[in-house]
Amino acid sequence: MGNTTNLNKKIFLFSLDVVEKYIPMVVFLVLFFTFILQIFCRYFLVPLTWPLELTLICFLWVALLGGLYAKRTDSHVAFTMVYDAVGPKAQLFMRLAGNCMLFTAFCIALYPSYDYVIFMGFKKSNVLKIPMDFAFFPFVVFLVFMLGRIGRDLIDDLVGLFRGDL
Repeated sequence: MGNTTNLNKKIFLFSLDVVEKYIPMVVFLVLFFTFILQIFCRYFLVPLTWPLELTLICFLWVALLGGLYAKRTDSHVAFTMVYDAVGPKAQLFMRLAGNCMLFTAFCIALYPSYDYVIFMGFKKSNVLKIPMDFAFFPFVVFLVFMLGRIGRDLIDDLVGLFRGDL
């Protein structure tokens, strides 16, 4: 039983790494080299139309999936002047309030976003004919993963509050 649990945990953590690190890394490389190719072709050969589409879709993927990694490492930009000026108990309540608002907003947005992304499956990009549901699906992944991370933060803060770890 212990080996199975350990294996499942390793598979889960590797899957998180794939979504939060490796896919954005590969997509960023595609974005970068496509961008360089686009510049080269524009100035030295014939301008191409497809690189713009590809770089826009890649940027969307990198921004959303990279945001997941930023949440994982707590490296999002934060304006914390007020937060840093108050005591630990007030910080805990500020975190709880902020995370509750985010969790609620993401829960409200999840189904309509998924529904819209699936609806966009009929539309394809103009040049490369990439289905728009494929292009926008990382937003649904972003919402689901952020709900998990924010939910974990809420649980950790609530446990700390009820334990009296202030």
